[in-house]
Amino acid sequence: MGTQDENLLLQYELEIMAGILESKAQYRKIVKAGIAKWVKDFQDGRIEIKTVDDLKKLIEIDIELQKEEF
Repeated sequence: MGTQDENLLLQYELEIMAGILESKAQYRKIVKAGIAKWVKDFQDGRIEIKTVDDLKKLIEIDIELQKEEF
């Protein structure tokens, strides 16, 4: 494979990685909003302690999205 082909492949891979990072950033915004809503609903008494599993799932998703694994 020639240098030009290698450069095109590298550029393509970088664009894919940039797209993944952008998607992860958008997903994190959604998850963070969900966590904030859960906390507010909990503080306002609309959520009982039996639904803590929902918050745990949101936190786990947020942690996964923060990892830099591809």
